[in-house]
Amino acid sequence: MNKLAIMGAMEEEITPLLEYFTDINKIEFANNTYYEAKYNDLEVVVAYSKIGKVFSTLTATTMIEKFGCDTLLFSGVAGGINPKLKIGDLIVASKLSQHDLDITAFGHPFGFVPGGKVFVNTDEQLNNIAMEVAKENNIKLIEGIIATGDQFVADEIRKEFVAKTFEADALEMEGASVAVVCDALQVPCLILRAISDTADMDAGFNFDKFLEQSAQESANFLIKIIQKLI
Repeated sequence: MNKLAIMGAMEEEITPLLEYFTDINKIEFANNTYYEAKYNDLEVVVAYSKIGKVFSTLTATTMIEKFGCDTLLFSGVAGGINPKLKIGDLIVASKLSQHDLDITAFGHPFGFVPGGKVFVNTDEQLNNIAMEVAKENNIKLIEGIIATGDQFVADEIRKEFVAKTFEADALEMEGASVAVVCDALQVPCLILRAISDTADMDAGFNFDKFLEQSAQESANFLIKIIQKLI
């Protein structure tokens, strides 16, 4: 690894992470801001993509092709559809699918287009490192399947469909598109998510407060991963 990309979807997801780095250089490119920095001697590029598959694809590709990153870590929040997942739990994706990709009218399975595949795998070595960090720090982390789509899924029928069709454990809006980019460009990636909502969540749940807290915890977790990588 020569240069590391760290992504989030929202600004709140990368803000606490930037506090760990020195000599930060802000670069404006393609209607986004990229933060070049260093952690010890490791070159790092940090950015949030904005929400959705298109923006996350653009950002991941830019970090790899323009900035020369050769490893990518993505951190953010997701909705849990596996009943074993509770708010605050962490999940690392073993593989991801696009649950809203649908050309079944032409006889293909959900999530598939010719030349593509239903599931895209992430990097096994990075996932193993994440699991090691979790074990060493007594943090609950599971490895599972994450489904991505350009919609915030609140409908229980839709959640059940995604869970059954893709055997997915969690839902979000960027991970699979980032994984597709990394797979195509042969860049190892890790997709880490904190569970922000579940079917049985408390009606008084404060998402903004959770996002701030989970972003700080995820930043701490990612730094421990980086320390192992270097």
